[in-house]
Amino acid sequence: MKSYGQFCPLAQATQLLCERWTLLIARELLAGSSRFSELQKGVPLMSPTLLSARLKTMLKAGIIKVDGKKGDYDYSLTPAGLELRPIVELLGVWGHRWGRSSLEAGDLDAGLLMWDMRRTVDSAVFPAHRIVIEFEYSDAPEGARHWWLVCENHEIDLCLTDNGYDVDNLIKCSLKTMTAVWTCEYSFSDAVKKGDIKVMGNPDIAAKLQNWLRSSPLATLGSLDKLPELNWNS
Repeated sequence: MKSYGQFCPLAQATQLLCERWTLLIARELLAGSSRFSELQKGVPLMSPTLLSARLKTMLKAGIIKVDGKKGDYDYSLTPAGLELRPIVELLGVWGHRWGRSSLEAGDLDAGLLMWDMRRTVDSAVFPAHRIVIEFEYSDAPEGARHWWLVCENHEIDLCLTDNGYDVDNLIKCSLKTMTAVWTCEYSFSDAVKKGDIKVMGNPDIAAKLQNWLRSSPLATLGSLDKLPELNWNS
């Protein structure tokens, strides 16, 4: 961590927080990730070695704490880390309003999209029995075109391989289209009406999909005129 050589509190904060990936790790922790493997899913282009190094830096700075034994660590934010919430929220809002991605191929990641979608699914919309939604992305790389969200007993699992369950609904679209929906650039209902998203299967479940598949919390917040407190887990 290179110092700015200034006593200014802003300089002190940014020389720590503005190291590449640090705020994204904070975002993942604020969103509920606590295991190393969960953090990796939120920063898939970050090497395990670099993630480990950043976590050690954040631990030393008092931003996070670690419980458990080696190989089975559980990471969480300290009071200092929790105070980053409004900073992360407002940076996300600013990014949505003024630094939006053009959704070019290099910005698209099916795994990251599905991981984000999985943790914001409103499972209470559906009954306790198993519901399986398959996603097929026509423009995703081979091996990342098919995903399954399984909702059972109001718990959500994300699968990259077919577990053999009967599929209730199949959603077919491009990865770019679903990412646009997730980032509030395009509404799910409009995408369906225009044929950019095709939904096949159980009509009763299909009618609930828009309420079940929520948009990015940061993008949703950034789309509002007023900025209420963000609830990452709803």
